[in-house]
Amino acid sequence: MGENKHSSLGLRDKDVVEMYKTMILARKIDERMWLLNRAGKIPFVISCQGQEAAQVGTAFALDRDVDYIAPYYRDMGIVLAFGMTTKDLMLSGFAKAEDPNSGGRQMPGHFGQKKNRIITGSSPVTTQVPHAVGFALAAKLKQQNFVTLTTLGDGSTNQGDFHEGLNFAGVHKLPVITVVQNNQLAISVPFEKQIASENIAVRAKSYGMPGILVDGNNPLEVYRAVKEARERAINGEGPTLIEALTVRLTAHSSDDNDRSYRTKEQLEEAKKNDCIGSFSAYLQDIGLLTPSLEKEINDEINAEVNEATDYAEQAAFAPNSTLLDYVYEK
Repeated sequence: MGENKHSSLGLRDKDVVEMYKTMILARKIDERMWLLNRAGKIPFVISCQGQEAAQVGTAFALDRDVDYIAPYYRDMGIVLAFGMTTKDLMLSGFAKAEDPNSGGRQMPGHFGQKKNRIITGSSPVTTQVPHAVGFALAAKLKQQNFVTLTTLGDGSTNQGDFHEGLNFAGVHKLPVITVVQNNQLAISVPFEKQIASENIAVRAKSYGMPGILVDGNNPLEVYRAVKEARERAINGEGPTLIEALTVRLTAHSSDDNDRSYRTKEQLEEAKKNDCIGSFSAYLQDIGLLTPSLEKEINDEINAEVNEATDYAEQAAFAPNSTLLDYVYEK
């Protein structure tokens, strides 16, 4: 029997099994969306595969009843943990009227759901950072006891919104956590060609906040870092920057060909660090994930994804009469 590493973090056995289920669900939805895209049924996929541990570890460390999140386009694991359903995500993929994110008006990955405190994102990368900082400012001004979390990729940390948002958060000691899911590829540009500093976390010092570097393939390590950051924020100690080192197992999106900038050998090496495999091995090692439970989880999730796919494919598109809804006229 292996070492139990989650109990010391305050996580119960059922919590880590739920984390595993959420990671598997995100992976299976993502895999189904790729199949649907290649079959010509949905227009676009921007994948979470390989980054589920960073996402689910992050989400489980928050108070999902009060905290707000400003996710980035890969964050399927985070939005699932915050209450978005498989059916919601499939409706978005098929751009149907019932899509809770935008009624089918935006590309997949543009998450937003008021009831689950998911702040609506927009297409320009990194705009979610100042949005999250604004929500954190509201928490401080209104003396409300919640934390805002935002996430982004490594390439986005070179955008002005990242620097301006974190600088403002640091100056005003705002309760905001920024998690960089560093998959070491800014679309096609490797880390060493986009960032001159030794890592991204080290930048935090210039913003007046702690910078934490964690193994993003280990959901427990991510959970620990985000939980500690949340405690700091709630105690009035200000923001935290966390860099979670992870891998991207697919092309940047369904419109990208990653074979043009990474070799087959590099991809195979990345697959060795697949977070689902390593977390599954941990749960098996401590006796929580038996073959029968693993089969039960997979059967249950497969049925859920099938049902959601069928429902979304048959759901109605928005009527033409709604085309100009939510469009502002000067």
